[in-house]
Amino acid sequence: MLITLDAEPGPIRFAPNRAALILIDMQRDFLEPGGFGETLGNDVALLQMAVGPCQMALAAARAAELLVIHTREGHRPDLRDAPPAKLERGAPSKRIGDPGPMGRILIRGEAGHDIVAALAPLPEEPVIDKPGKGAFHQTDLDQLLRNNGIDTLIVGGVTTEVCVHTTIREANDRGYRCVALADACASYFPEFHRIGLEMIKAQGGIFGWVSDAASFRNAMNAAVRAA
Repeated sequence: MLITLDAEPGPIRFAPNRAALILIDMQRDFLEPGGFGETLGNDVALLQMAVGPCQMALAAARAAELLVIHTREGHRPDLRDAPPAKLERGAPSKRIGDPGPMGRILIRGEAGHDIVAALAPLPEEPVIDKPGKGAFHQTDLDQLLRNNGIDTLIVGGVTTEVCVHTTIREANDRGYRCVALADACASYFPEFHRIGLEMIKAQGGIFGWVSDAASFRNAMNAAVRAA
């Protein structure tokens, strides 16, 4: 069974049993007041705007029994998986591994590394812990998707121009069809968000499609009724 999702630059048809929803890095340190993102001077309210649409997409995907995957950016406590060039970036005392408001910055197992409660994964939903911006880099994501026969990725998360964009580019090069849910993605920089989405759908969909959470919900509701 194929369903149609309204999107730009044009509608996309896909089989729900071959699609997965991926929510990128909806972590406390990035989204919550008092977290690492805010200590860097960012307005976390801009990222929080994506939580509601992500909840809508998550509920729709679960109802339609899509594969749901969550990702978190972070490193081992000993930092052996963190490239020196990455560790050297940022102001002193605000670098990866340093103490932050919610524990050590971008370290697995710390409170700030965890996904916000509103989007908490269910026990059966895989969580990909990634050491880089892209969800395919040094992870088993590609193997997981191929084992489940997935060819279409519905993507939300933060930030649009960094981890979301990198993941979609990586997925595109691996042959996956990608749909970014515009309102389920967000950035600390609204202009970066807008341009990031424009880049995905440019030139007939050079990296994929852009839709929104309500359109995805409607498509999933149609799939449930058809089933």
